[in-house]
Amino acid sequence: MKILILEDEAMLALSMQEFLEDSGYEVTCFSHSEEAYNAVYERVYDLLLLDVKVLGEKNGFEMLEMLRKEGVNIPAIFITSLTQIDDLSRGYESGACDYIRKPFDLAELKLRVEQVVKTHCFATVDERISLPYEYSYDVKNMKLSFKEEEITLAKTEAKILELLIKQRGNVVSYEMFWEEVWGEWIDPTNIRVQVGGLRKKLKHDFIKNIRGVGYSIDL
Repeated sequence: MKILILEDEAMLALSMQEFLEDSGYEVTCFSHSEEAYNAVYERVYDLLLLDVKVLGEKNGFEMLEMLRKEGVNIPAIFITSLTQIDDLSRGYESGACDYIRKPFDLAELKLRVEQVVKTHCFATVDERISLPYEYSYDVKNMKLSFKEEEITLAKTEAKILELLIKQRGNVVSYEMFWEEVWGEWIDPTNIRVQVGGLRKKLKHDFIKNIRGVGYSIDL
């Protein structure tokens, strides 16, 4: 598996590269977004690890947005110190599978990479995801459909559903909802209310409640 890293902190990039190579991956590092962008078209990569604030004319968000518009669907994970929910939302809207917040343990990096590979993360903002009971989700337009009938979702409901889809086959814990949907601690009761509202809109409920832990969608 070939991984491209865009990271302008030299020591961090080297540490990531050595750790992932020791784990069996083939890794190439770049510090400038233009170099990384060109490399995507020069070699075949299976995963992109992109820092948001990097050297070059484009930041990580802008680089991935351009690649997605050009039809490049390689799964991507953002590496960033940004924590605001608007920043997280932009990352997912640009076509990223996941976020890793700095500072992070290299063991977490490996787990995140393995998770993307395991769940076959949808990597394109144009993709339509098939779900159980003839449901589908339009990633680009954030629309859930049952057969040909569109189901209107609130913004938070759409974000909850997208997180469940990205982690399908695995349990999404309350901690993951805090980090990925709200960007801060939220009372678990409020999360249950939001998920409950989403489930009420489903004629066939495909969201499983894992009592005391979180929720999941089967593969």
